[in-house]
Amino acid sequence: MKALLVSGLTATGAGTGAMLILHARAGLDPMHTVISEYAFHSDGWLLPTALTLFAAGGVLTAEALRRAGAGRWIVMLLVAWAVSMFLIGAFPTDRPGVPLSMSGGIHRYAAFAAFLVMPAAGMLLARDQARYARTVRVLSAVALGALLLVVVPYVLRMFGIPLTNDDIPAGLTQRVVVITELGVLALAGLSLLRPSLQRSQGGASPILA
Repeated sequence: MKALLVSGLTATGAGTGAMLILHARAGLDPMHTVISEYAFHSDGWLLPTALTLFAAGGVLTAEALRRAGAGRWIVMLLVAWAVSMFLIGAFPTDRPGVPLSMSGGIHRYAAFAAFLVMPAAGMLLARDQARYARTVRVLSAVALGALLLVVVPYVLRMFGIPLTNDDIPAGLTQRVVVITELGVLALAGLSLLRPSLQRSQGGASPILA
């Protein structure tokens, strides 16, 4: 259990580091530039690297939760998030102004799936988990609210309203979703780490309430 948790947290932390390095080197406007467009920078390889590390962190954390007795839906949603993260990195988005390709479509819908399933997992986890439950619930609620702001511009464009990312803080809302969801994933792992250490010392500390 301890090895799974430490590995999951390490992968998530390494992915976060890669993402921060990419942002620092690219020098793009984080308020309006969506994260996917960083793939077109010279250091764009850091984007799929970070997403793959997030996927690994999600799978490892899900397995740790499964062994700890978490509900099946929580584990399945975390695995779905991890798979979606991998697909986002494996299938890059299209350059701005280019018609939607198959790769771009997979990228887009995998991102929507990832953005949706992690708050759902967080809400279920907050219901069943004793530690960090309130924080996980708040982060999940913020992620859902920010996701709504991410989706609204796409809906408006479907109705013929010409709205570009320069007109709205598209980059900011997307980053709020990503940061809060990574927070949920990290707290899911941290909530298990201390009880795991206690059990290794002979104590009996239940993880889930």
